Amino acid sequence: MRGNETDAGCANVVCHDARLVNVLILFHLRAMTRTDRYVAPDLRHGRGAQSRDCGRFERFRRIDESDGWDIPEEAPALRTQVSEERPRSLINYVSSPDLSFDRTINPYRGCEHGCIYCFARPSHAWLGLSPGLDFETKLIARPDAAEVLDRELRARRYRVAPIAIGTNTDPYQPVERDRLIMRDCLAVLQAFQHPVLIATKGTLIERDIDILSGLAAQNLVRVGITITTLDAGLNRRMEPRVPSPKRRLATIRRLTEAGIPVRVMLSPIVPGLTDAEIEPILTAARDAGATAATWAMLRLPLEVAPLWEAWMDEHYPDRKSRVLSKLREMHGGKVYDAQFFRRVRGEGAYAALIAQRFTKARKRLALDGDLPALNCTAFQPPARAGDQLSLF
Repeated sequence: MRGNETDAGCANVVCHDARLVNVLILFHLRAMTRTDRYVAPDLRHGRGAQSRDCGRFERFRRIDESDGWDIPEEAPALRTQVSEERPRSLINYVSSPDLSFDRTINPYRGCEHGCIYCFARPSHAWLGLSPGLDFETKLIARPDAAEVLDRELRARRYRVAPIAIGTNTDPYQPVERDRLIMRDCLAVLQAFQHPVLIATKGTLIERDIDILSGLAAQNLVRVGITITTLDAGLNRRMEPRVPSPKRRLATIRRLTEAGIPVRVMLSPIVPGLTDAEIEPILTAARDAGATAATWAMLRLPLEVAPLWEAWMDEHYPDRKSRVLSKLREMHGGKVYDAQFFRRVRGEGAYAALIAQRFTKARKRLALDGDLPALNCTAFQPPARAGDQLSLF
């Protein structure tokens, strides 16, 4: 098979074969029964998406097409590839009214965890990559992130407020084990005594308890651990490279024992698939030491919707219609509504029922208290070698 390119608006495909065989193929994209770049299950083991379809900004699509030679070729299994980016700036300022923070940083683009529902997948389209399998396998690391962060925090115009990490891609995904970019960023935040909010599914966060406990002692950190399901099988299919629910509960316990405040995040709640687990998840998290809880409904923006539907066709075809009908019920007939406040929890009777169940369970389990506001008064840029010392 050879990877070819086709204009997304045309029916003609020109194939340039490595053996100098030029083939003109009449091909109509709308007649395809599978996605353009469907990958067989045995070649994408441990991945969430099924295809490498191009993003919404691409004029051309790549498809696999026979070159006409009767020579069997084995397609290679997908492997994670990591490239590097040297960012000029790191802090991303946001103004969404339904968020509790106004700035974020991302040590990585893409996420090897491969959660099929991840609302961050469309961000890979900005890079000319597939929000499907490319998002999980073609990662971009930012090795200079800590250095850039140090520079931005020293700017005279900078005004301190909590920085959120893990709101787009997970800072504790597997690649962090060797890259240490998140740990380097935490070291900078600790040196500046800067408040930070961390959201993760990764148990690798336990490695950084030494830094996090120091931040916690100054009320400079809050951690959110996401648990979507307690069903290990569903977890492996829906979040293929995320640690098991049992292992994440153990992480909550280890963090809280170290004095680090942890909230459990039920995100996303999937109607017809995980909604029955609200109470059991909250109970397990409370028993592990979590002191607060939040929730969010399944979100399917842009390219995530077809990826999710294909995943359901493969794993839960009998539940697909129920899941999608509930989403449409909450979003005015659409599977997703991007309007602020509606996008996270939806509207209507079903959304109200989920909110009521969550609120009652959270109160019963004493998870309804707010964690204390982070300390923004301790911020102080550390002295650098060569800096003039203050006389006072």
